Amino acid sequence: MIKIDNLSVDLGGKPIVENISVTIQNNCNTMLVGKSGSGKSVLMKAAIGLFPAKQGEIHIDGQLINKLKQRELSKIRTNIGYLFQNAALFDSMNVYQNVAFPLFEHKKYSTEREIINKVKQTLEAVQLDDVMMKMPADLSGGMRKRVGLARSIIMNPKYIIYDEPTTGLDPVTGSEIIDLIGSLQKELQMTSIIITHDIECVERLAEDIIMLENRNLVFAGTYNDFKQSELASVQQYLSFF
Repeated sequence: MIKIDNLSVDLGGKPIVENISVTIQNNCNTMLVGKSGSGKSVLMKAAIGLFPAKQGEIHIDGQLINKLKQRELSKIRTNIGYLFQNAALFDSMNVYQNVAFPLFEHKKYSTEREIINKVKQTLEAVQLDDVMMKMPADLSGGMRKRVGLARSIIMNPKYIIYDEPTTGLDPVTGSEIIDLIGSLQKELQMTSIIITHDIECVERLAEDIIMLENRNLVFAGTYNDFKQSELASVQQYLSFF
């Protein structure tokens, strides 16, 4: 469980999120929505220690991460996958090297044969075959996203954060990525936090929902409770996308 208590984050002296308190439950899909600039990505990056907090506390599995040394924080991050909006692949590395990168970094396996097998298994999990030796430039947008996803889950994380997973994809490919996120959550029992502007993604995957507006929290709860709230009126609902 990730518990955020009274969190505020400033970047360059500018407030980005203010006084956010929210709990992200284990083993479910939590959607984080709000207009561009509302602080969604900054909130989650601060929650895993990538941005410093101006105030507040973040607990991951009961452990206060604000005061941790870098080595201790790095150990916690091995349980957290992050799929960046543009997949953030290393252009100079092939697919195998990109996906295996966390295994080499954390010395997860002792032999290259073990690493190759793990990469193959993970690429199969994201429905990619025969691409290990290809370069990122040779892949479609959807394939790049899947490779980024494979790299995010190869360490078998407890948590995975998806930053706009369908942005820049055509509707068919975006729908396939939504299906894949849903199936991986069920198969791997991960806690998924999905930052999105995609209404289809929310309506198909949401179990819990967190909404930000003007740097502040406006809703946190189950998607069923949200649908029964006044925020779920069509005009109000669409205003968050």
